[in-house]
Amino acid sequence: MEQFQMIRYLDGNGNLLNFEISKALSLDFIKELYERLTLVRAFDRKAISLQRQGRLGTYAPFEGQEAAQVGSALALQPNDWLFPTYRDHAASITFGHSLKTILLYWNGRVEGCVPPEGKKIFPPAVPIATQLLHATGAAMAEKRKGTNNAAIVYFGDGATSEGDFHEGLNFASVFKAPVVFFNQNNQYAISVPIEKQMNSETIAQKSVAYSIPGVRLDGNDIFAVYFETKKALDRARRGEGPTLIEAVTWRYGAHTTADDPTKYRDQNSSEKRRENGDPIIRLERYMKNEGIWDETWKEEIVSKAGKIIEKAIEEMESFPEPNVDDLFAHVFAEPTWTIKDQRDQYYEFLRGVNQ
Repeated sequence: MEQFQMIRYLDGNGNLLNFEISKALSLDFIKELYERLTLVRAFDRKAISLQRQGRLGTYAPFEGQEAAQVGSALALQPNDWLFPTYRDHAASITFGHSLKTILLYWNGRVEGCVPPEGKKIFPPAVPIATQLLHATGAAMAEKRKGTNNAAIVYFGDGATSEGDFHEGLNFASVFKAPVVFFNQNNQYAISVPIEKQMNSETIAQKSVAYSIPGVRLDGNDIFAVYFETKKALDRARRGEGPTLIEAVTWRYGAHTTADDPTKYRDQNSSEKRRENGDPIIRLERYMKNEGIWDETWKEEIVSKAGKIIEKAIEEMESFPEPNVDDLFAHVFAEPTWTIKDQRDQYYEFLRGVNQ
């Protein structure tokens, strides 16, 4: 649809297309973007390696989606809310979650759901689209309290086929909740390509039904992600209500480490996309075009990222093994008979395994 044309500030060759933002692109800011992208990509690759070694449980990779997550989370203010899915570790890290905490989550420890003191980061939502309602409710509460705080909620393209997506947008629209609905359209809902799970040309156009702004942008362009998300958050703070952002991106790897993407997708296309649109390569090309690239600096930040990650792994592995009781202890304030029955059956199963 014409009104939902792709917004792009930086092309695949690193050429700036929107010169209005030039004054906001300080060297320190550009370097921060690149450093954050480098850290989260290295973290993602290391987490996959840990899972393959049996040192983490099932893990949801995000390589390819770094710009969408880092750029949007950087646009937040410290007292805002962040509602992630199970794939948004880069956004959570950017907003203040420690790498150790993210690793603890994927290692089955309840501490992995606890944000740092003073940070409003919800636990990762595994049920699809439920977090949109939570984000809308939190944003409505902030509005009623008279604060200037906003919320951002992440979800994939598959979530737009869930009822919670529509309910969240409807409530947010009616009550002008200060929330940004940030869709990462990586074009696959697990193994289902987007053209088989929706008939809409774009996800951004779904905003029309709720009379809210819809923005479609290149999710691998960190400049476009940051500045367009900031516009949406500023609009929310002014009391003008929610915005739906569709960040079109691509996940290079599997849906999770329990998945085999070669069964449903031509993986050669991922490598082609890496050359033409990878978020880190694109920013690096921009820096080279501007004459601000420093290979020695890159080596330093890569080394620094590695040390940060290794320290987080060491801290994570210093924790004792997860407590099986945690699976059942946090469902209800007082366990029902069904929960107790499930717990007893599971312990019986474990005894059989260990005999």
